[in-house]
Amino acid sequence: MNLRGIVAVSGKPGLFKLVGQNKAGYVLESLDAQKIKTVVSLSANKMASLEDITIFGDEDDIRLPDVFEQMKSEENLPDVKTATGSDLRDFFRVVAPHHDETRVYSSDIKKIVSWFKILKELPLFHEEAPEPLDAGREKAASEE
Repeated sequence: MNLRGIVAVSGKPGLFKLVGQNKAGYVLESLDAQKIKTVVSLSANKMASLEDITIFGDEDDIRLPDVFEQMKSEENLPDVKTATGSDLRDFFRVVAPHHDETRVYSSDIKKIVSWFKILKELPLFHEEAPEPLDAGREKAASEE
């Protein structure tokens, strides 16, 4: 799954694709059918790249892309509008078995499931994740 350039913005529902940057902030395009472009200022909003988000784990943090990969194999995703907190928690125990249940809230799980449902409808869902930028530099340096 290719999550490069996909971001979540605090205070705004849904997910966005990072399109560019201008003096006022970052230009984002919504991932819904409307494809609305908006400019987000980092001074007013927090923006998080999905490939960089981690979830509290019992020992180590769990990368969100790894949780999404586990969710791909699950046939019955909970409906975030009707699922109870315990239903969401039971589902998350399957896809992220070593998450810290005291620090990962039902609202976090609900958000992750809703993000996954948005992403699974997009072509990037079936794309391979690109190499991390640092890995490409390290590979080039080792070849020299």
